[in-house]
Amino acid sequence: MLTLDREKTSAPSYSNLNTSIKETFTAIDRFEWQALEEILQMREKQLYREAGYKSFEEYCQAELSAWGGYRRINQLLGAKKVRDTADELGEYIKNERQARSLLRLVKEPEKLKQAVAIALEQNPSPSESDFAAAANKVVPRLPRQKTQEPMVPQIQEPIVSQIQEPLVPQSAKVTVTSPTHPRHGQSGTISADPPNPRQQIVTFEDGSRELVNNADLDAPSVPFSTERTYPKEYAEAIAQLKQQHQQELERLEQDLRIGLQTEATAQAQQQVQEQLTALQNLFQQQKEENIQLQQRLFELEGLRQLELENQRLQKRIQELERAVEERPAQEWGNTLTKQATKALNKQVKQALENTIDLRSLAQEPPKENATECLRLMGIALGNLATAMNNTKALEAAALILGSEPTPIAIAYRAEQLEMLPQAVSDIRRVLSKPGCTWQDYWAVVQEYEVIKQDYWAELTSEETELITALQNTSSQPRTIGIGSIVAHADPYRTLYVERGEVVEDLGEELVVAWDCWKEQSKKTDRYLRDELRFWQPE
Repeated sequence: MLTLDREKTSAPSYSNLNTSIKETFTAIDRFEWQALEEILQMREKQLYREAGYKSFEEYCQAELSAWGGYRRINQLLGAKKVRDTADELGEYIKNERQARSLLRLVKEPEKLKQAVAIALEQNPSPSESDFAAAANKVVPRLPRQKTQEPMVPQIQEPIVSQIQEPLVPQSAKVTVTSPTHPRHGQSGTISADPPNPRQQIVTFEDGSRELVNNADLDAPSVPFSTERTYPKEYAEAIAQLKQQHQQELERLEQDLRIGLQTEATAQAQQQVQEQLTALQNLFQQQKEENIQLQQRLFELEGLRQLELENQRLQKRIQELERAVEERPAQEWGNTLTKQATKALNKQVKQALENTIDLRSLAQEPPKENATECLRLMGIALGNLATAMNNTKALEAAALILGSEPTPIAIAYRAEQLEMLPQAVSDIRRVLSKPGCTWQDYWAVVQEYEVIKQDYWAELTSEETELITALQNTSSQPRTIGIGSIVAHADPYRTLYVERGEVVEDLGEELVVAWDCWKEQSKKTDRYLRDELRFWQPE
């Protein structure tokens, strides 16, 4: 009997199993898109009416409830719209879950394509989160505002009787404005009473009916009252708070008005102050300009006076020219000669007034000496020669004074001789001082060095010999001898600052009597010449 061995199947590997799973999900997505194409045909051709369904929504709820019903079909239709709007980029959207976050960009195709492109840049195989992040980057999602209930007891809804009119009238037009709602941008009508205060039953253009939150609808189109009613005690408290708030607003408004008035007043004062400053500056500027104009007027007046004087002088010149033409030339020549003679005589007279009267010198000779007399005569002849322009007198004055026969040389020599009496007096005074040295004499005579020959002739022979001796003494080194006032030459000896006198010369040694030893028994001591120095008082 033959038996067939059971076919042995190897255990599935990870790669094969993973590939199979991916292919299955891909097939599911492909079949989902394929089913969506058939659903579109059903809706557009209204084939559901053949089965007795009045609307597409009724068909979906009855036949497709196992696959999510009408809500799921709406999601797939939205994904289809997203994929078609993205054009060539739509092939990267694999399923409805990826298209869900892009649904709010359907009305802006460029932004939708931009979001898909951003997702592809970040991930070649983008996921749902990649598309959501890209959409949020292109059009950021506004955070949902959380409505906080007031901290008051819950208000009971008023009981509506059976005969009360519905809160929402029939055929009210509304629009979905929430970007997160699948029906974003679509319009519909409210044809039934709301099941609760927070939602409405909306019938859209495609015949479907959905329960939509009031927050997802545009507020002006929602035809229900949003005013809340409160109990009496809370209403009174709210009214009181409103009154206090109104009073506070009035007070703040009054404070603001006062502040604005104060600020306006300060600004006005500042503007007035600035205007006053500007006016003061303008006044000062005009004052300076007026001063300049006055100075200019004075200058113009001076110019006018000069012009009048010029006219007067021109008139006088014309008169003189006419007078010259009328008088003979000889008469004018005599007139000029007379005028020149008068001017010359006047100059001579002034020169003679400055000269010395020679007759007075003849009657009373100078008391000093003949040299002084000759000096005075030379000065007188020089002044006379200058006044009379006499060459002979000029030569005589130069001969007497011992200078060149020129007015400048004679005047310079006269100035030198005027210093002679003072020079002789100063020299004799310094020579008469006891202990006169060459330095004392030289300090006086160096001022009169230019007239040395003149004052040397005035000195006596004794005075000249004394001057010669002083000069010889100053040229020879001083030698310590008897009578010299000395001190010790060694600065480390106590006698370096003491005063002593040489009383005896022993040749190579000198005997010195010290002033500080006068009260001691030993009053003198012997020293070599090199051990002593001339004493200089401090």
